[in-house]
Amino acid sequence: MSRSITASRSLQRSLFSPNPPLSVVAPLCTSRSQSQTRQSSHSPLGNPVASPRKKVTINTLRALHQKDEPITMITAHDFPSAHVADHAGMDMILVGDSLAMVALGMEDTSEVVLEEMILHCRSVSRATKAAFTIGDLPMGSYEIAPEQALESAIRVVKEGRVQAVKLEGGVEYASTIEKITRAGIPVLGHIGLTPQRQHSIGGFRVQGKTTASALKVLEDALAVQAAGCFAVVIEAVPAEVAALVTQKLKIPTIGIGAGNGCSGQVLVQVDMSGNFPPGRFVPKFVKQYGNVWAESMRAIESYKSEVKSRQYPAPAHTYPMSPEEFTEFKGMTESQRP
Repeated sequence: MSRSITASRSLQRSLFSPNPPLSVVAPLCTSRSQSQTRQSSHSPLGNPVASPRKKVTINTLRALHQKDEPITMITAHDFPSAHVADHAGMDMILVGDSLAMVALGMEDTSEVVLEEMILHCRSVSRATKAAFTIGDLPMGSYEIAPEQALESAIRVVKEGRVQAVKLEGGVEYASTIEKITRAGIPVLGHIGLTPQRQHSIGGFRVQGKTTASALKVLEDALAVQAAGCFAVVIEAVPAEVAALVTQKLKIPTIGIGAGNGCSGQVLVQVDMSGNFPPGRFVPKFVKQYGNVWAESMRAIESYKSEVKSRQYPAPAHTYPMSPEEFTEFKGMTESQRP
């Protein structure tokens, strides 16, 4: 019997033994992998943008405000949504507690907890190479005392890797905002409709529609500015009220359902991109700029159809093997039974 046949049979016995020796398996693996490029479908998404821009900072935002150039802000809840927002050139990206509904399937923002917000902040911050990133303080993480708020804010910045925090409330939370900003953490205020307090204000209702209510919005805005907020979100307030409040402030206002007289605008990415099924309620102030749901449905349904019909994967989607190698492999397996 020739040496080659003997060696081949010895290799066959080794390969199909219950525990093949590493000395036999390793060379077979490395000999092919060494000359191959990365084939994994799970390659990193974090490729740099074609034209990198400077990191947006507090000073950048102040400069935009001074030039009366509108500030753009959008929400993101994970790496992919933040990645596309950063590539699109957003000035600010907010990890909003709206992720409770759009990412976690909860009923409202009151359900999400601090640990969940920190996890999503970490995911978003890995993608935001240029945008100024802000993490929401969820309900229950700052209301008890300013000290609790500061502790939560430190965790969101330190563990979540964001540059600022946002919290809801006006005059009643001025001391809380001041406590956080004195520690060197920038705070984005949020007045008008404050979703975390929906039950105390009668639901998701427009604020500032009466003289008294409009004065309360202005009072809250001035209070959070005095407490040290670098900007303030004004939500669901008549456009003329929000515009007048903006004129009375020295800091930027970010409108959501508050007209175009604010210093900037913010929308929930899932809403504006149309990443939701037909029939879902969408607030009046939302403009849908795309239909991600429909495109995703089309793609997934096409994939399902092609798998069922065996159109996918086609030869173009498989890895080649030389006929000689396969013939040798097949010969080695002929004596093996299932």
